[in-house]
Amino acid sequence: MPDGIQILGLYTHVTDFGKRQTELALHIQQKLNHIPRIRKSSLLIFPPRFTRNFVALQTILKKMTMKNKLIQISAWIAAHITLVVVLVTAVALFLPSSFVWIDTSAITPMLGVVMFGMGLTLRPSDFRPVLQHPKDILIGELAQFLIMPSLAWLLCKLLSLPEELALGVILVGCCPGGTASNVICYLAKGDVALSVAMTGVSTLLAPIVTPALVWLLAGESVEVDVAGMFLSIVQVVIVPIVLGVAANHYFQRTTRRIVPLLPMISTLSIAFIIGIIVAHNAASILACSLIVAVAVILHNVLGLALGYGLSSLVGSEPSKRSAIAIEVGMQNSGLATSLAATHFALFPMAAVPGAMFSVWHNFSGSIAAQIFRRQADKK
Repeated sequence: MPDGIQILGLYTHVTDFGKRQTELALHIQQKLNHIPRIRKSSLLIFPPRFTRNFVALQTILKKMTMKNKLIQISAWIAAHITLVVVLVTAVALFLPSSFVWIDTSAITPMLGVVMFGMGLTLRPSDFRPVLQHPKDILIGELAQFLIMPSLAWLLCKLLSLPEELALGVILVGCCPGGTASNVICYLAKGDVALSVAMTGVSTLLAPIVTPALVWLLAGESVEVDVAGMFLSIVQVVIVPIVLGVAANHYFQRTTRRIVPLLPMISTLSIAFIIGIIVAHNAASILACSLIVAVAVILHNVLGLALGYGLSSLVGSEPSKRSAIAIEVGMQNSGLATSLAATHFALFPMAAVPGAMFSVWHNFSGSIAAQIFRRQADKK
């Protein structure tokens, strides 16, 4: 694992910071070390001392410049991503007017912003494990695109989901790994390099694999525009990532100033995507929330378990098992909601499973990280 610094439970490569940013991060960490109430447990959905954590954060912020405050706020928001997402979901569900004024067409550019941010943090060296450990990558990608789509189809049949909801669950299952999986993998003491490489590879495969799988599993029920989905994924995922990587390579001084703020930008973008979907479908969600929640929870939990089980069967090391399990179980559900809103507008509820998956997998990911971390600490 590359050298890094820990800010409120977040992991960041030292090389992504300039000298001044590195010194600032270390200074913040020293300050936090004197505040016992701020711990990694703050990543849980409802931190045990959330209010005290916030007060402690305010105390630190008073002694910082505006730029440093923004960096610290960014880290704090990202560390509490699950809480932010849950609060936004609750507001959108019970006060739809707060988000319903935003058209669903805004989802695609918001996701593009998240993908651009992902590109800004990627380097060619992040793909080195693909060449160094091709077996692990192959196992991980096969698990990603076999387990989750198969589980989605099976759950739709077993739960007799309505056509719209079934389409949404299948969309989630056919998407690549989620960007939050890398942070969760670090917290779990998993193989972070493998996790980053798997996310990158599955994302690059998505334009071809995702439309093909959706057509295979849902093509009999609804019309699937494979070519249109291919172009959408290229536009909203591949192009922003490539632009982000290029910007990081050619404009390093500028990107180093932006990178510390990416956790906040990405977290708020995902939260707003969820808020828009929930607000536009609030009445329908309240009417069928239980069955959707059951499908989403089973999909995610079984994905984590089967990903871990498959990697164990083929003899992967414990750190690699954790990485593969987390990568398989945590999907890019933001992409699922974007595809649903863009290509299946006649089925508005198809975007709901993706939105609910975004809420749930951050919570379950935090729990999985603690479980895997305890296992790693015992060895």
